[in-house]
Amino acid sequence: MTYQPSPDLDASVIAAAQAGDERAHAAIYAHYANRLFTLIYRLVPRRAQAEDLLQEVFVDVLRSVKTFAGAGSFGGWLRSIAVNKCLSHLRSPWRRRMLWLGDELQADNRNSFVVPPLDGAFAAQRDMETALQRLSPIARSVVWLHDVEGYTHGEIGSFFGRTASFSKSQLARAHERLRELLTAGEAVDSSYSEVLPCAPAAQSASINS
Repeated sequence: MTYQPSPDLDASVIAAAQAGDERAHAAIYAHYANRLFTLIYRLVPRRAQAEDLLQEVFVDVLRSVKTFAGAGSFGGWLRSIAVNKCLSHLRSPWRRRMLWLGDELQADNRNSFVVPPLDGAFAAQRDMETALQRLSPIARSVVWLHDVEGYTHGEIGSFFGRTASFSKSQLARAHERLRELLTAGEAVDSSYSEVLPCAPAAQSASINS
């Protein structure tokens, strides 16, 4: 499934934010934070780090909002900033030094934000969640960016500083690995979570500091 982005805020709100209006800054956060947090949390699946990255994204957004020239959607511009921030984090030497916390990462993933539906679909959804977390960070990112966020292979390759072929090969191998991990007969791309995590509302005021 591919999630449809939320409609953009009115252009007047974006213009007000570019002029330094703090109420417009708050409106941008309120409108886009949950959607961006879902994206960030999928690429960096530890909630504490995802929350920190969300705040960093909005700090960057508000510092550079004047550079948004209106080419394409504002939401798409925000998503690109978030993806680049996440991939930079995943490539960082600091993160590589923290890989010994893998057991804690798995525990964080087991405490899923998914609310079980009343029918039997939860088992398939849970299996997909588990399988996704067993992919490498790069493979998981490519799967989510392509299959759910709807980015093209060319766009994904650009995020990684590579080509479209890089994205295609990563996706093909990731899908093959997911098929191996899932029980027989389950479709690779049919059971992504429908329930999205919420951004930490209590931190929303910090974007203006």
